[in-house]
Amino acid sequence: MTSFDHPPRILFLYGSLRERSYSRLLAEEAARIISDLGAEVKFFHPRDLPLRGQVNESHPKVQELRELSQWSEGQVWSSPEMHGNVTGILKNQIDWIPLKMGSVRPTQGKTLAVMQVSGGSQSFNAVNTLRILGRWMRMFTIPNQSSVAKAYQEFHEDGMMKDSAYRDRVVDVMEELYKFTLLLRDQIDYLTDRHSERKAQEQNNNN
Repeated sequence: MTSFDHPPRILFLYGSLRERSYSRLLAEEAARIISDLGAEVKFFHPRDLPLRGQVNESHPKVQELRELSQWSEGQVWSSPEMHGNVTGILKNQIDWIPLKMGSVRPTQGKTLAVMQVSGGSQSFNAVNTLRILGRWMRMFTIPNQSSVAKAYQEFHEDGMMKDSAYRDRVVDVMEELYKFTLLLRDQIDYLTDRHSERKAQEQNNNN
């Protein structure tokens, strides 16, 4: 049976430092939606996060990001499309999260939803790249996704998203993420158990 002993823990990452960041506004709208469904949400705010390799991993912002990633059961990555791809701001956050820290894998087996905003016509370049990154980080990326075209037209002055087909899709995505996170939470050890890792562990034990 699926465990409902605590709300799904969802971490939000976004990819812009602008004062009126539409990727952040989209993430905040999504966070309100999934919170209403019953999830617990947290944000990592990337301002002051150094470039990967610029400082030691003991830097406070790096540690904050890694601890939030370990805390989460699911994540939402929201990026603007810049020059046909994700922004360096978002990629830098993902680059700072290692595949493995000792015996802990901060992202393996976690659910992931991907979203993007565009200044022009609708595009899927950023979400496609985010799916590749999610697979590389060994995450379960849900089938649904959100791509908001002409994002500057889709939000009220207070930052709330206007009622539209774009917002309806965000609701769909958050419902799906919520359900997948609950369904997978008790199956992660089974689903991420690998023959190659068992074999390597057996060889280590025999040495």
